[in-house]
Amino acid sequence: MDYAYPVEVLHLLVSPAHAYFGRARDGAAAVPSEDAHAIEVVAGKGIVGDRFFGKAAHVDAALTVLAVEGLEAMAAELGVAPFDPLLTRRNVVLSGAELPPLVGSAFSLCQGDTTVRLHAGRQAHPCVWMDRVLAPGAHAAMRGRGGLRCRAVTGGTLRRGPAVLLSPVELDASAAGAARVLRPSRLP
Repeated sequence: MDYAYPVEVLHLLVSPAHAYFGRARDGAAAVPSEDAHAIEVVAGKGIVGDRFFGKAAHVDAALTVLAVEGLEAMAAELGVAPFDPLLTRRNVVLSGAELPPLVGSAFSLCQGDTTVRLHAGRQAHPCVWMDRVLAPGAHAAMRGRGGLRCRAVTGGTLRRGPAVLLSPVELDASAAGAARVLRPSRLP
């Protein structure tokens, strides 16, 4: 049985190139990024036009989902103005969704006749760049709030606007901004 939660798709980021990989001395690369009104998700490949699309090394993490409430809580804790969610370079920015309990599960985003099914493989841990592009201390504050790295199980078009998140586990929207770092379980 799936649980249904109303959410809002606020942003859809598509970027054909990496901005941070291997650029410790040079700073973030100036790469084109689009806050699209809609994105096309392809099963097993990710988002058409994105830097991780169809890359074998990233197929299980080709799409990232972030709860904007985490960024809002971080900004409040750090005493700074709200962050631009696009600076995190997460692909799908939602409002109203607690994400950490979804790790290891398949969930769906439904909009009208479209249902895109994703598998949340792991949390999306922040890179040290967050201290430079968001605010000092953002890297540490983002741990457990960086969203989810997902594999596209089914394809479809996602659009900005209202959606329904179908989850196999109960979620608590009021906990969407809380930091929750999941530790890998150890085998006996």
